[in-house]
Amino acid sequence: MAAYLIAEISVTDPELYEEYKKLTPAAAAAFDGKFLVRGGSLITLEGDWNPERMVILEFPSVERAREWWNSDIYTEARSIRQKAAKTKMIIVEGV
Repeated sequence: MAAYLIAEISVTDPELYEEYKKLTPAAAAAFDGKFLVRGGSLITLEGDWNPERMVILEFPSVERAREWWNSDIYTEARSIRQKAAKTKMIIVEGV
């Protein structure tokens, strides 16, 4: 069953975050992940939720998404992101 990694990101260091953006696609692809949303404009329909940046990746399974997040190939990128942005991130199973 497909799984979706959803991240709400507030970039605090744009220059450093650009380094993260360069590293992430290859790391995700190595675990069969693909970007469905990577930034882009947002429209709030209800409530007061107004994220600065949203990212959604699709993986073949929750296990594959977790393997990616914990992988050696993503470790450097994750460390950069954690220095360059504040992030809320979840994995949710698809239907």
